[in-house]
Amino acid sequence: MDGLVGIVIAPLQYGFMLRGLAASVMVGIVCATVGTYVVLRGMAFFGDALAHAILPGVAVGYLVSGSARGPLFWWALGTAILTALGIGAVGKEAKIKEDTAIGIIFAAMFALGIALISRTQSYAVDLAHFLFGDVLGVSAGDLALTAAFGGLVVLTVVALYKEFLVISFDPILAATLRLPSSLLHYLLLALIAITIVVSLQTVGIALMVAMLVTPAATAYLLTRRLPLMMALAAFLGATSGVIGLYLSYYASIASGAAIVLVCSAFFLLAVLFAPGRGVLTNRRAKPSQ
Repeated sequence: MDGLVGIVIAPLQYGFMLRGLAASVMVGIVCATVGTYVVLRGMAFFGDALAHAILPGVAVGYLVSGSARGPLFWWALGTAILTALGIGAVGKEAKIKEDTAIGIIFAAMFALGIALISRTQSYAVDLAHFLFGDVLGVSAGDLALTAAFGGLVVLTVVALYKEFLVISFDPILAATLRLPSSLLHYLLLALIAITIVVSLQTVGIALMVAMLVTPAATAYLLTRRLPLMMALAAFLGATSGVIGLYLSYYASIASGAAIVLVCSAFFLLAVLFAPGRGVLTNRRAKPSQ
């Protein structure tokens, strides 16, 4: 028992681990809460594209301010929100399918980001933490931004829970109730954009979509009730952050990758053993021939 306690306590003597754990828990909760709607509305491609499409904002912030992370955050946030709203507007006004609009804008923005960062010789090192995450480098200021914007996202989702539910599952009822469906849709896109930016330092651009989708998809296999799905996804996201960070500490692997691997392991267990939906549980439930 003392050995297990020691394993748990030993990393906590370092300030960077405490800040990393706090950031991982917050990001896990925020991503899973918003990710519930991403999964239910089939918007995984949107989340992945948006995570990559903010690269021009990161690049401009880097070129303007150097490696200071504060300005990079604000440039990334502005780019993410504008890109999300732009995707929604192009899909609606240009009369093309949303996935087509996503593909076009994603490719253009990502190419622009690559073109911008290629103007400096040191970008490969200085921007690596945005590509692959650097949760152990989280500062007190980073935590404050994560808490402020993450809290704003969660509170908005909770406050507009019924409205988001209606526009997601019953557009006819939304029209009957005269809900501002377009406005709510754009707001949800903006919330996804904010979530992606506040999560960048934890898992990075390359792995961002996993935090949005995997905990929510796991919860989807375990329950059929939306409130419980959202709560369970938040728990799984936060737990994956904590376990992944400990795995990163003791196995000396990238923290973002470790967190995503833990998320994926939970999903695999749900695929196999989820009551009523798991592959193995379904086989056991079938009567023998």
